[in-house]
Order: sequence, then C-alpha cells, then structure tokens
Amino acid sequence: QVQLVESGGGLVQAGGSLRLSCAASGGTFSAYAMGWFRQAPGAEREFVIGISRNGYMIYYSDSVKGRFTISRDNRKNTVYLQMNSLQPEDTAVYSCAAKSGTWPGKITTRHVDYWGQGTQVTVSS
Repeated sequence: QVQLVESGGGLVQAGGSLRLSCAASGGTFSAYAMGWFRQAPGAEREFVIGISRNGYMIYYSDSVKGRFTISRDNRKNTVYLQMNSLQPEDTAVYSCAAKSGTWPGKITTRHVDYWGQGTQVTVSS
C-alpha cells in the first residue's frame, strides 16, 4: 500500500507560481510512474502531468504545456509540480497519483493505482 501526501497548495495571483510536493511512503517509489490530476468545482477530475519511473518521460495535458513542469527525486521518494504563469482556470484541488509501471499514451483516472488526499490551489484574477 502506497501513501501519498501533497503539500504546497495555496492562494496565488494570476501570473504567479506555486510548487507542489508529493511525498510517497509504503512502497518502492521508483517502481511507480507518478503524476498530478486536478478537479475544479463542478468538473470531473482531469489529468494534468505525468512522469515516468526514471524521470526521462514527461506527459503533458495541452492545458498546461509550457507552464507546468514535473520532476521527481527517487532518493527522497518525492515528486514535484512546478506551476508557472498560473491562471484563474487553474484553480482546483490538485491530487498526486501513482501507477505501478508505465503510464499509457492517454492517461486517465482509471490508470491510477494510488491517490493522495489533494491540496487546494486557488488563483485569483
């Protein structure tokens, strides 16, 4: 059983930046592809960005490409989400996700094995 704990959410003005962290425990971190999803009020949870087990492959959603980056430190069992040029439409609960093995070409919630509890990101205009 893998536990994921996010941190770093908060309130930021449009155009600002935030960095989220997700600390994993209870499993072999390097065996999991990691990613971030988000859920805005009244909307379904959607894929944001993902990273392969060794960090060499990055998977982006079109809405964040060029603004968000993801990285991981397999020694610290932690994955990071750097969010730049934030916009009000980025407001959502951001959840860390883990998948044993490899992400498929099109990543959806059904591919996730473990979820974090989520952290709120609010972008004011």
